Amino acid sequence: MTVLTTSSRVDDILRRSAARTPASTALVFGDREWTYAALDDAVTRAAARLLGLGAVKGDRVAAYGKNSDAYLIGYLACARAGLVHVPVNFALQGEELAYLLEQSGSTVVLADPALCSAVDALRAETGVEQVLELRDGPGSLLAEASEGPVPELDVRVADTDLVQLLYTSGTTSRPKGAMMTHRALVHEYLSCLVGLDLDAGDNPLHAMPLYHSAQMHVFLMPWLAVGARNTLVEAPDPTDLLNRIEADGHGAFFAAPTLWVAMANHPAFTDRDLSSLRKAYYGASIMPGPVLDKLRSALPGLGLYNCFGQSEIGPLATVLRPEEHADRPASAGRSALFVELRVVDDKGEGVAPGELGEVVYRSPQLCLGYWDKPEETEEAFRGGWFHSGDLVRADAEGYIEVVDRIKDVINTGGVLVASREIEDVLFAHPGVAEAAVVGVADDKWIEAVTAYVVPAPGADTEALPDLLIEHVRERLAPFKVPKAVRVVTELPRNASGKILKRELRDRGA
Repeated sequence: MTVLTTSSRVDDILRRSAARTPASTALVFGDREWTYAALDDAVTRAAARLLGLGAVKGDRVAAYGKNSDAYLIGYLACARAGLVHVPVNFALQGEELAYLLEQSGSTVVLADPALCSAVDALRAETGVEQVLELRDGPGSLLAEASEGPVPELDVRVADTDLVQLLYTSGTTSRPKGAMMTHRALVHEYLSCLVGLDLDAGDNPLHAMPLYHSAQMHVFLMPWLAVGARNTLVEAPDPTDLLNRIEADGHGAFFAAPTLWVAMANHPAFTDRDLSSLRKAYYGASIMPGPVLDKLRSALPGLGLYNCFGQSEIGPLATVLRPEEHADRPASAGRSALFVELRVVDDKGEGVAPGELGEVVYRSPQLCLGYWDKPEETEEAFRGGWFHSGDLVRADAEGYIEVVDRIKDVINTGGVLVASREIEDVLFAHPGVAEAAVVGVADDKWIEAVTAYVVPAPGADTEALPDLLIEHVRERLAPFKVPKAVRVVTELPRNASGKILKRELRDRGA
């Protein structure tokens, strides 16, 4: 293979591990097991297949499928071929899917067989020219990548070239495609290795969606960089995950808090031998205190890591490490290796320790901007810093506490209230399993503080709203007390576990 490159690229991560430990197991998915050498060869074959379709450097290739070995191969093949990978939520259909395909300008779509028809139906309104099955059938990308001679590639790819359009979760507006370069993601991988103590012997289990930045870029790719044995499952099922941890001795696992909640509350949690689990990672939203306590109690040797950030920075920005949890349980930690952060007011001036402000970043991990959105890019990078939209406070040692998304701050009667502060109080009530607080448009209050709660098992759902209102009244100022508490069976979330507060606001309108 002839690859002309100026520095380190995303696919070099795998190539170097394959050179060091070619016979070691890189990936297990279902009944398929890939050594590092075999996986690297498969990526080269897949890259040749994509180029054989007529794709040229810089073309966007959308990936529309559930977790699989083929999905990972597709991502790395795009990187090796100089193409721009566009991960798409496999749950999207119709207008939402069409928007991402059209906005990204994707001409090729790699899709699971069951999803191909959804893409075919949109060809007339998008620029999609070809749909290639990711896996299962003859002629699929996986079939082409699995066997045959390893072709010679003559590809000129620099680390400053784009490798992915990483679309934001779109919890408040239309998703925007963060333009990620090879260089940005390789820096982010190193930040993860250092901040999260990732090791070749961790035997990690991967269950969150690979189309989301955290599972792919904070965990799977960095663990491939150090030569770990990675087990990938198609979808996160609490029963299956608990069984796997016990049976296969997995030592590390990442999940959104909603999945940790489901696992910790599962009847099998106390019956399974989970002692092999030494590292537990979480992020994307609040981890309920009772769940953290349950994990610590059941697994006293477990190290907990809180990972915070956003798509535009790869996504890891800060880490709260195990030794820091006891003293700062509400903190999101300090900046990662290649991240510089400040907390600023609405004029861009730094605020004193302990004062509220927006966290802004400078980092080689950052995206170049948003695809085909110059005005949004200029606004996000104003003053030479990337403006995150997160309202935080930082102490004198640089530890940040995330108060809220700026767009989620509630204006009630002209007073600004952080929804997260109220959520923390609600979580402390034994009748609450999950909670989200939003501002609902109101003629009198501008926005009425409204809480949506998922009751804990055994809670009296009829009495719960009044109990919670009194619970908050005893602990917070009167203007922070919810005007209404609505009991629901579940909260709307995206696949990364983030609560879709715009949906809750729409419900209350």
